[in-house]
Amino acid sequence: MSTKIMSCNSNRPLAEAISTYMNLPLTKADVRRFSDMEVFVEIQENVRGEDVFVIQSTSSPTNDNLMELLVALDALKRGSANRITAVIPYYGYARQDRKSGPRTPISAKLVANLITAAGAHRVVTLDLHAGQIQGFFDIPTDNLFAAPVFQSDIKDKFGDESLVIVSPDVGGVVRARALARSLDADLAIIDKRRERAGVSEVMNIIGDVSDRHCILVDDIVDSGGTLCNAAEALMAAGGLSVSAYISHGVLSGGAVARVKNSPLKELVTTDSIKPTNAMLEADNMRQISIASLLGEAILRIAESRSVSSLFNYNSSD
Repeated sequence: MSTKIMSCNSNRPLAEAISTYMNLPLTKADVRRFSDMEVFVEIQENVRGEDVFVIQSTSSPTNDNLMELLVALDALKRGSANRITAVIPYYGYARQDRKSGPRTPISAKLVANLITAAGAHRVVTLDLHAGQIQGFFDIPTDNLFAAPVFQSDIKDKFGDESLVIVSPDVGGVVRARALARSLDADLAIIDKRRERAGVSEVMNIIGDVSDRHCILVDDIVDSGGTLCNAAEALMAAGGLSVSAYISHGVLSGGAVARVKNSPLKELVTTDSIKPTNAMLEADNMRQISIASLLGEAILRIAESRSVSSLFNYNSSD
């Protein structure tokens, strides 16, 4: 059983970078739309009995990209692939992981059911919004962490300077604490009150940030409101500078303009989501690649080796 990697259309550059890392060409496939915008996938080489990894982030346009993934999984299943792994660097709908009120859906669970029903035998993803989404799948799920990639970049950027890792909300403390421990830095937390969806108000900072370089850590930046308000609060509290390291740069609406005009020295995201032109042109935004991380994880899964040993600390501590 040989390994094949296939890409849909949501993030072709990342798939090509993974292909280069693994020294394995992308499987020939035609992923296109009919004139009425129905998705069509044709695998153009033999996959019978093969171990196939499909790379597709379900980022905006979320439903189109999700449908591409589902149709590709079905095509591989009907092509008699022996094992099919959905590699989803950014898992869309992850924020709908619980009922937010009466008569509301748990869409993250629905998407998990769809992926399993379409034919996936395994899922690989990166920094899920909530770790318990792994339990929504009844198939093996590997949730990778961008923290080692961020850690080496922060060390290169800041060296021995005085740092404080900041969680922009109470929910992200576990992620921030793990990174702070690996960098031997202090931890601070921002306590915020959200008046309504997409609008956040910074209240107070728990921890000492004065005369230090502040590094905000989170899994998703969407509207950018929380980050920009947090940056303003940290600078007002005496921080030397504020940078942000975020796993997934969703950056919807006017987020890029908001970040450009904020006190943020730099917003660093992974390339789990393909960057827009506006993001590429912004002076204080850049992406670092997770291709080697995903490529190494795929190699280890294909060879039935440990994936967790990629990470030198336990993120659940």
